[in-house]
Amino acid sequence: MKTSLLALSLAIGAAGFSATAAEPAQAAYKLTTVPGPFTPDPASLNHYQTPEWFRDAKFGIWSHWGPQSVPRAGDWYARNMYIYGTSQYKHHLEHYGEPSKSGYKDIIALWKAEKFDPDALMALYVKAGAKYFVSMGVHHDNFDLWNSKYHEWNAVKMGPHRDIVGDWQKAAKKAGLRFGVSEHLGASYAWFAPSHGYNQTWPHMGEDYDGADPRYATLYHPDANEPFRSAATWYAKNPAWHQEWFDRITDLLTHYQPDFLYSDGGIPFGVVGRTMLANFYNQNIAAHGGKLEAVYNHKDIGSGEFLRNAGVQDVERGGMSGINPLPWQTDTSIGDWFYSDGYKYKTTAEVVHMLADVVSKNGNLLINVVQYPDGSLPPESRTFLDQMAGWMSVNGEAIYATRPWKIFGEGPTKAASGNFSENIVYSPADIRFTTKGDVLYAITLGVPAGEVRIASLGRAAGKDTRAVKRVTLLGSSQVLSWHQDADALVIKVPAKLPTDIASSFKIAFK
Repeated sequence: MKTSLLALSLAIGAAGFSATAAEPAQAAYKLTTVPGPFTPDPASLNHYQTPEWFRDAKFGIWSHWGPQSVPRAGDWYARNMYIYGTSQYKHHLEHYGEPSKSGYKDIIALWKAEKFDPDALMALYVKAGAKYFVSMGVHHDNFDLWNSKYHEWNAVKMGPHRDIVGDWQKAAKKAGLRFGVSEHLGASYAWFAPSHGYNQTWPHMGEDYDGADPRYATLYHPDANEPFRSAATWYAKNPAWHQEWFDRITDLLTHYQPDFLYSDGGIPFGVVGRTMLANFYNQNIAAHGGKLEAVYNHKDIGSGEFLRNAGVQDVERGGMSGINPLPWQTDTSIGDWFYSDGYKYKTTAEVVHMLADVVSKNGNLLINVVQYPDGSLPPESRTFLDQMAGWMSVNGEAIYATRPWKIFGEGPTKAASGNFSENIVYSPADIRFTTKGDVLYAITLGVPAGEVRIASLGRAAGKDTRAVKRVTLLGSSQVLSWHQDADALVIKVPAKLPTDIASSFKIAFK
């Protein structure tokens, strides 16, 4: 009798695949090492120092794009199309047929990227203010977007027949941006378990999905019967999978030499992931004449290993409640992660307000700009880039190469805190502070009118006891009327502002 998907989701599997099995010893793996100051020991990795380029950059753009864009039905399509009752399962049934007949492997063949022009896109990203660019390397769908040495399911051999990572890298370097890659591969083994299920509707009830076909085991994973996603199973316990992950991510890093690597979770697989990380740092040091320029993003979400000092913490679709002593990053998207028809996009104002909030707290913002399956931009993405370019050209001084002030800001709205806590609606009374040298910037999270009151700069109760010497508005040559009272610095807002969305006041002290 066939196992139901529910039973499959609860199965623990063989002893070597158990979610509770002891972590294999290093001797179980073939882990090449790169000589250098870092070793896989946590104490060694904790000597990491975030490079200044990242701390100065503040704003990056991500291409979270691949075969899962093809159905135009959103994120996690490769998994959810196999789960009966989900909207993506219904979409697949309607447009492609039963997953036993037409599965994700057939979606891959439909991804052509025929309008993908990385140079033209990179020019838009630079104009919009990005200082680094991140290419998807491999998502949970187990499809490598480069000419993978260890995996036949890749974009050069299938789909677009093109080195997507390589094309992005060339465009980013030509445009003067730091280049990075993201890997979501670690979770793929358990994530793809639904592909090993079977049809649950007549007349094809009981027919195995194509993931159960051994001919496609290298895509869907052999015996992928680990439970569905949980804190315990996001990273599978299979040592053979750990080795494959190490080999493929090492191949990606060695071939493209990025300065930025993102893992979608904690550091995967214990000593295996720590060895990859030590190698990444050592290889980067050698490539930069003895200087570490590498940034590694990982998350504190209960999966894998989180070493706060060993890299840069990433917070997905959220933020920090206050100033973080270490540099960090928020990652989010202006829409769904993969293109989805009818999805509600963020406004440029929402992104700018999030950027100001994150930067005021010692963080960076990495945002996915959604692409159509063919590689071109939806109108919402193009509008965002054009509007962002306009705002950044005036207000970038208050963002780039800044550092946090004594407090991150003030105002009535409770800020985002933690993963998946975005979509905060701010007001012009919400203000975020950044500093550069002796200058303080006050950014309003909305369009101010009448006057702006900054309580933190009141003579009596302020956070800075120095008297204000000068107040100007970025992008404006108009002389401002202002006065510093005991309870607040009060600035009269000009009738005409240089930008909408948010205004940046530049404050100098005596």
